[in-house]
Amino acid sequence: MKRVGCTVIAGGFWGDEGKGKIVSYLALRDKVDVCVRTGSVNAAHTVLFQGRTFKLHMIPAAFVHDNCRLLIGAGANIDVAQLESELHETGVRKRLGVDRNASIIELKHSSQDKKSEHLKSLGTTGRGVGPAIEERVKRSAKLAKDLPELKPFLADTVDEVNTAIDEGKTVILEGTQGLMLSLYHGTYPFVTSRDTSASAICSEAGVGPSRVDDVLLVLKAFITRVGAGDLPNEISRAEAIDRGWFEKAAGTGRERRSAPFNFELARRVARINGATELAVTKLDILYNECTHAKEFTKLPKEGQKFIAEIEKATGVPVTIIGTGPDALDIIDRRPTKLPTYLK
Repeated sequence: MKRVGCTVIAGGFWGDEGKGKIVSYLALRDKVDVCVRTGSVNAAHTVLFQGRTFKLHMIPAAFVHDNCRLLIGAGANIDVAQLESELHETGVRKRLGVDRNASIIELKHSSQDKKSEHLKSLGTTGRGVGPAIEERVKRSAKLAKDLPELKPFLADTVDEVNTAIDEGKTVILEGTQGLMLSLYHGTYPFVTSRDTSASAICSEAGVGPSRVDDVLLVLKAFITRVGAGDLPNEISRAEAIDRGWFEKAAGTGRERRSAPFNFELARRVARINGATELAVTKLDILYNECTHAKEFTKLPKEGQKFIAEIEKATGVPVTIIGTGPDALDIIDRRPTKLPTYLK
């Protein structure tokens, strides 16, 4: 039986945790009815499904489920050209709704981003997100309702998602980046231009915290980050390559810096996000024997111990484990959540 209720998907470290994979898996497994994406184009969610790889900056990763309504929340920042490109790639034009109050990233914002020496020193992606948010704070930004080309997609996404929750449907609020890039809780000033916590995801989507059933915090079995800023226990590029941890960012192609899993940090980010469950991705990179595993008992003892140590450090159960790149390379340890009327 599919799970019901509203789940927030948040990143735990500096992004790159595999949120796109987790959202796409849940969409297929739970037959998600509605998925709201928050954030902006400075984060890409990678989805590998049926032999194709999608790197999505705007479209919710739940698009892989054909009956899922896809929404872009009021707190999101939209790059219209990027959105149009992804609509063409995914073929979900008839399923997309864009909130009227989502703000717009214009070409001038990208130019400002790239010309700013200060922002470049912080490792910005140059996509214009910071300058666009600055205009929104000044109350001078263009909104989705101001652009004729977005008219076919305009929707009251706040009403849609809350109605879906009222009707007992399965809803995902898809966050972007990770808590350590939060404007308030991250490694300031080497952070993004918004909050990235679970509570902020709810705010951008227009869903009150009491209406959320679960907060699924996504962590990777090792840590990576792009750009400048602190990274505790960072290893060299050569060592990262040797361990198989070397990666490039899905959105920008920038090299990611690497470090071992940080149990103390995991505990902190779990508390701030109010995590009720954890997803741990790329366990197959640490332990090759578990590649494509679908059952916890099939993991090597070292892998099982690693998961147990995360649970002990955070006090939160690890219910989903990624064992490969495909959306369905998952060990699902979640207890089935019955609809209220069946309890």
